[in-house]
Amino acid sequence: MSEAFIVAAARTAGGRRGGRLSGWHPADLAACVLDALVERACADPALVEDVIMGCVSQVGEQSTNIARHAVLASKLPESVPATSLDRQCGSSQQALHFAAQAVMSGSMDVVIAAGVESMSRVPMGLPAALPQKNGFGSCMSPQMQARYPGVEFSQFAGAEMMAKKYGFDRLALDRFALLSHRRAIAATKAGHFRAEIVPVAVRLADDARPGDLHTADEGIRFDASLEAIAGVKPIAEGGVCTAATASQICDGASGVLVVNERGLKALGVEPLARVHHMSVLGHDPVIMLEAPIPATQRALRKAGLTIDDIDLYEVNEAFAPVPLAWLRAIGADPERLNVNGGAIALGHPLGASGTKLMATLVHALQQRQARFGLQTMCEGGGMANVTIIERW
Repeated sequence: MSEAFIVAAARTAGGRRGGRLSGWHPADLAACVLDALVERACADPALVEDVIMGCVSQVGEQSTNIARHAVLASKLPESVPATSLDRQCGSSQQALHFAAQAVMSGSMDVVIAAGVESMSRVPMGLPAALPQKNGFGSCMSPQMQARYPGVEFSQFAGAEMMAKKYGFDRLALDRFALLSHRRAIAATKAGHFRAEIVPVAVRLADDARPGDLHTADEGIRFDASLEAIAGVKPIAEGGVCTAATASQICDGASGVLVVNERGLKALGVEPLARVHHMSVLGHDPVIMLEAPIPATQRALRKAGLTIDDIDLYEVNEAFAPVPLAWLRAIGADPERLNVNGGAIALGHPLGASGTKLMATLVHALQQRQARFGLQTMCEGGGMANVTIIERW
């Protein structure tokens, strides 16, 4: 079987809700990343055999196969097909898995895995809320309700369950949030994100005219302090999770160019990383956010590695209890976790986060001359993808 290599990895800088990317149609924003990946690999666009794109809220501007619309908005030829997928927050990480599987099988040689989400223009939850409001039913079927009687699946409730189960108080979560901002600040000032960020014009929601280039993550709070974070009210009465210790609503797009050995020769490029392992696991949908723990344990066993073999980890900061619980359960080194900050500071553009984190992980391994990197994230419905890559 062929190997799967990442030869380009890029993302837009995150935009806050209603912020510097809110004037971009998501298909056009995603197209910028598709073009950048091809340009960075100096590739003939016609060599791309498929685009697999993650997107969670596939309604409105993100409906009717956003991936194909992104291709048609890009410089790629019409001959390049595309498909959209939804594995909730892991959507573009799953896109990477599907792309890698395609090139490893030999059925394709050059595939783009990508993701996009405009949470300003397509609010979170709209695909479920809009039909239900207009009398078109709910995603909760009668058989689901019978299996989980009286359960309201909620990531917010799951975050509180995680904090309680693993014994994290408000102070521990606040301190982790501050660390996320401090690491993101340090990475930005040191230029660590420069190689992965695709500069795009600033477009505000009320003004479609292009402005200055957007090159820095808008959600980072350079004045972050423990006192300010501690002053944010809990999401739920009596709870310990707040908006300050949860991932930020974010607009963004990201992607990676994946090839096999034939693809390397066709493009004439050197790999950045090799996909060493990929897997996905279902877990308890009620606590919902705990799946990265058993998924990582299984992935390490299947890969024949221990956590000590992994140089860097990217664990999505959906809520602070998630990476904190992962660290404790896995016995991982906190100094290797989200070394450039995470979604609490940088934002979580849902369907784009998988390849966004991968772009950061690939470049961080290159910068540190480290070998193995592991990425995982919790996903709606109680699932988690795990990807292990090796710097090449």
